[in-house]
Amino acid sequence: MSQSTHTFTAWYRPMLARHAGEEHRAASALELFFDLCFVAAVAQASSAFEHEMVSGHSGRGLLGYALVFFAIWWAWMNFTWFAAAYDTDDVPYRLLTLIQIIGALIVAAGAAEALEHRDFTVITWGYVVMRLAMVSQWLRAACTDRERRRTALRYAVGILVLQIGWLVRLALPVDGGTATFAVLAALELAVPVWAERAEGTTWHPQHIAERYGLFTLIVLGESVMAASLAVGTALDTHNNLGSILPIALGGLLTVFALWWMYFAQDAPRRLRTQKTAMLWGYGHYVVFAAAAAVGAALAVNVAHVTTGSRTLTNVQAAAVYTVPVALFVTCVWLLHRRAAQLSTAANVLPPVAALAILSSTVTPFPVLGTGIITSLLIAGSLVLVRHEGSDA
Repeated sequence: MSQSTHTFTAWYRPMLARHAGEEHRAASALELFFDLCFVAAVAQASSAFEHEMVSGHSGRGLLGYALVFFAIWWAWMNFTWFAAAYDTDDVPYRLLTLIQIIGALIVAAGAAEALEHRDFTVITWGYVVMRLAMVSQWLRAACTDRERRRTALRYAVGILVLQIGWLVRLALPVDGGTATFAVLAALELAVPVWAERAEGTTWHPQHIAERYGLFTLIVLGESVMAASLAVGTALDTHNNLGSILPIALGGLLTVFALWWMYFAQDAPRRLRTQKTAMLWGYGHYVVFAAAAAVGAALAVNVAHVTTGSRTLTNVQAAAVYTVPVALFVTCVWLLHRRAAQLSTAANVLPPVAALAILSSTVTPFPVLGTGIITSLLIAGSLVLVRHEGSDA
């Protein structure tokens, strides 16, 4: 009897909210696998962004990258917060997660077409697949979690209606595509705000911080991989080695400093209330998109100095790199400045560093300059922390 009961619960478990104060809550193997599959979509979006920049289509590349990355980030974020509240890890839960992964891979397959030809058909279908799987998850939660049934139903209805909107958008003229995308994206962002007003879902601050940190780590790693491939290709041709080395060194210093800056923050302390947690989660769109763009931007700068391409000026190629780094530094600082309770001096360092990074755009070695500035930001922060600690 006990064996048959165990078998039944392995196939299906009631989807009840997990306790917010649960001890030793760590990312599951399924969540880690989910992240890795989503990074494939990030890599494809970054690669297509790089291609557009190198081809000189900077405006189209930036807009397309922002739109495609929204689909990736929003689907990832919704699953992450849902899993923090409802992680039954039974067969239906795993299968629905697999459907979301399939949707992410469809998005990855359509990334190049979206950026290069403004054709969002494949991207949209991949996104809808991911979101409809989330509708099924929320309906499961509504059936078994009586306390938060209204919240779960609001999520399910809101997401379902918007997926109809995304499909209808495919039939609209291309000229109105950006405007309708902005409207639908704004409504997507509004669904959690509306749904959580009924009864807030549970979430674990340490678990959420770990999930976001792991995804940041994976995205930064993907940037390093993309940059290393670009540098390796350039070195194989033995073309302009003197110009490649400063880019390689600057890129390494930058990525290491961005990693240090992000993980120096006490994220769980920031995640105190539903409002601050939502703002923190939404703000990571810029963090993730900027981190993913760094690797593509390094590849753009390597191609610029090795091929002598005239599609981008020196300043434009530099800006492709310095702007996302400055955005990353600024956004991480803004997300944590209140919770960190920094001194005036420590609070001034990140925005000053971001301005210095942007200023390096017009220097002869912008990538190396950015790496040095971000390294000095970390060094200055450590000195101030030690100084303020000794005074205390």
